[in-house]
Amino acid sequence: MQWITTELGEEFVLGALELERTPQGLLPHRLTARARAQNTDSRLAMAETQPSGVRLAFRTESTAIELDTHRAKVGYAGMPPLPDGVYDLVLNGRPGGSATVSGGDELILDMMTGEGETRPGPPGTVQFSDLPSGSKDVEIWLPYNETTRLVALRTTAPISPLPRARRVWLHHGSSISQGTGAAGPARTWPVLAAAAAGVDLVNLGFGGSALLDPFTARALRDTPADLISVKLGINVVNADLMRLRAFGPAVHGFLDTIREGRPDVPLAVISPWLCPIHEDTPGPGAPDFSTGTLRFKATGDPAAVAEGKLTLKVIREELARVVRDREDPALHYVDGLSLYGEEDFAAHPLPDSLHPDAAAHRSAGERFAKQVFGDGGPFAS
Repeated sequence: MQWITTELGEEFVLGALELERTPQGLLPHRLTARARAQNTDSRLAMAETQPSGVRLAFRTESTAIELDTHRAKVGYAGMPPLPDGVYDLVLNGRPGGSATVSGGDELILDMMTGEGETRPGPPGTVQFSDLPSGSKDVEIWLPYNETTRLVALRTTAPISPLPRARRVWLHHGSSISQGTGAAGPARTWPVLAAAAAGVDLVNLGFGGSALLDPFTARALRDTPADLISVKLGINVVNADLMRLRAFGPAVHGFLDTIREGRPDVPLAVISPWLCPIHEDTPGPGAPDFSTGTLRFKATGDPAAVAEGKLTLKVIREELARVVRDREDPALHYVDGLSLYGEEDFAAHPLPDSLHPDAAAHRSAGERFAKQVFGDGGPFAS
């Protein structure tokens, strides 16, 4: 088999805000250099290099593909290894298979102290073979939970960039938007919604880090997009980051910044999905190993809500009020309970008490596409 190696760049890597050439390969970033320079949180620094929503996209007649990558996989001290990150292949808009990669670096984190140890490793190779003959549109969606440096792409026929004529949907959210619990990177709820709606996704979902950071608002403001959504609330609660007095003005400021650069773009504010541990109990959230597996619990005092501490019920009411008070005809409120609510929890409980499973990602993606992108929805074409 004769391989053709193609140098990767912006024409073939979609969904990233910037690409950085490093000694280990091409690193997609989901935050700009300016934003990264203002961030001091290691969790966000890791999340923005985990390429949720980032994919290689090209047209080719190749019947086999090899992609060398250098990954950084996360593990937790005292816990069994996490499953390898998944690469999803999509051919002409349809699932074409999945694969994983070996090797790479491993970051072992202590969830109680936040400290970590890095164990270096070599690059690995993702392979897709026996592809159908003839010209086809190929997408390789990168793992949503592993920092991924792109080393080399090989095919058996030349590749060309895909035409970009679809609307761009820019989304920001928490670990659920990043993909935690989804079966693969092309099966997170935002990717499924984007596929159903026929739009191109740029996903700024950051695990634990949807915290109304001004630099994130500026990244949203400065990224070209036809549609914008922000899913806010859960991280503010489980980080116990602010009180009600600060939350409303912070949301206004976040939206003001986006509107500085995108004054008329349809903009949706999505409130939190159901999460029983935080519906009436404030944060902070904490890991819970009492059952022998990783789960999460809320450690706040429900009585402290009267003093301004935040719960998800309080957050939903405040977000609805902010959207209503702004009197912005292109601004819309989406109730997160319509994407995952009481009936969904009964059918598909949160496996770790915080994050949804693959079935919940599927149903939420389908509902968002219908409610928001469908006829009469705020993002209807």
